[in-house]
Amino acid sequence: MTLQQFFDLLGENNNGFYVLSYFLLIPVTALIAGFMGKNEGHLSPWKYLYTSLIYMVCVPGLFAITLNVYKFLFERGSIMDLNIYTQILPIISMIITLLLIRSNVSLDRIPGFGKLSGMVTMIVVLFAIMWFLEKTRIIIFSYMRVQSFLILLVVLLIIFRYGWSKMMKA
Repeated sequence: MTLQQFFDLLGENNNGFYVLSYFLLIPVTALIAGFMGKNEGHLSPWKYLYTSLIYMVCVPGLFAITLNVYKFLFERGSIMDLNIYTQILPIISMIITLLLIRSNVSLDRIPGFGKLSGMVTMIVVLFAIMWFLEKTRIIIFSYMRVQSFLILLVVLLIIFRYGWSKMMKA
């Protein structure tokens, strides 16, 4: 399965419910956690929940932003051809979730990364490297199976995160 086939599958009517549920459930969870853990977002159970929510929403959100930039700058795609489930909803969900979490806790106190901007930069740089590798035809990601691509993305993110933290400490 290629990325295009995966996006087509997500955009089908039967699967749209699951995508919509996923991207609505994350901000709702952040909202409920904000009410339940008011002014305690920096404490142990809440900060790990917030970390999970941020990663769950930022990875697809940043991927959607990267996909949109690629589609409009390099493929000269039409804005009228946007897929709401894969190109708009992840970005909106990411923004809402980050605003809800930030209203309860400083994003600097969320574990797993120093600052949210560092995580965003790390993911954007990783996508840029992957795009460069794709364009130079060193590795063709668009013909990979989605499962292989996601596993590779997670492994690269972990390796890149480890290298980033070592580089910032030096």
